[in-house]
Amino acid sequence: MPKLPLSRLTDALRPAAFGAVPRGERLERILGSPQYSDGAFRNPTPIRSVGLDGGGPLAFVRDNLRDRDRRVPAWPIPLHPDTAADLARPPVSGLRVTWLGHSSVLTEIDGVRVLFDPVWGERCSPVPFLGPKRLHAAPLSPAGLGQVDAVVISHDHYDHLDLPSIRALAGTGTLFAVPLGVGAHLEAWGVPAARIAELDWHESVEVKGVTLTATPAQHFCGRVLRRGMTLWASWVAAGPDHRVFHSGDTGYFDGFTKIGAAYGPFDVSMIQIGAYSRFWPDVHMTPEEGVRTHLDLSGGALLPIHWATFNLAPHPWEEPAELTLAAGSAAGIGVAAPLPGQPFEPALGLPTEPWWKVVAAGGRPAPGQKAPVS
Repeated sequence: MPKLPLSRLTDALRPAAFGAVPRGERLERILGSPQYSDGAFRNPTPIRSVGLDGGGPLAFVRDNLRDRDRRVPAWPIPLHPDTAADLARPPVSGLRVTWLGHSSVLTEIDGVRVLFDPVWGERCSPVPFLGPKRLHAAPLSPAGLGQVDAVVISHDHYDHLDLPSIRALAGTGTLFAVPLGVGAHLEAWGVPAARIAELDWHESVEVKGVTLTATPAQHFCGRVLRRGMTLWASWVAAGPDHRVFHSGDTGYFDGFTKIGAAYGPFDVSMIQIGAYSRFWPDVHMTPEEGVRTHLDLSGGALLPIHWATFNLAPHPWEEPAELTLAAGSAAGIGVAAPLPGQPFEPALGLPTEPWWKVVAAGGRPAPGQKAPVS
């Protein structure tokens, strides 16, 4: 029996959810990237280590034990009841945005449908029985989306790059736009290489007249212990008449002003405002920093993302939205507050009802909702 090369044997033994290691042409592009040095991708600004920098191990334990009951909603999170029917009608204004939970957003821009960071998995984890579990059901199945022209991935963490979701979309004919190195995961999961566009920061791919550009972010990557072999990015989608920005995961840095100047202004900015902690201040923004980022970008309407779907940090589950609403009001900007699955067209007005207040307070569930989340 012929022996497999060590690299192929390692790939064969690697759990599917871990993805694949970039090799060949992918690896050559990584090694040639201005963002890559000394064996790893680097941030625009050096970050403190993610871990115990916020006060030591005892403080870390205290933060994670405090108010654990407030990290899940007292009642089920309500979902928009008519997502599929609403999406079956074309947007009137040419731009419609549908937050599907966490960082998953369907953006219909100038006739092109772009899906950011789709995650339908029950847990953001490499295994189905451990890891953060969804706080609400997905408001729409992959089959219910209809045609998707492009899927955009910000980075390869499990709450943004989900194996079952990619497999569900792999056979649809959509283009996948991803940062450098992430294409190795997708190809291992069944996405044809011809439908993967791997981009470095400030590189673009065009889909039916809409340009998708990878832009800088302040974060890190990795699906196993080793970090730095795939890139992370924020993203710009620019059509003939509209522009949107998706932050992915990021800490605050001065690069947002440069992104806004180069690619903005934006009709909508989708900004990460949840899963922050004093133990990782450089890679996830607080709500106040998210609003500051929106202002740096000249972002039009602000859609808060990366909250309400997974319990990933030691803060109350609804706090990111509450603080974003307050900071946005103080700054005089429009903050959208849709239910998961509620499409809206910024030009026609924003959903602004703070629906999370009654859920967080233990109010009665909406009609048809199930028993309280355990």
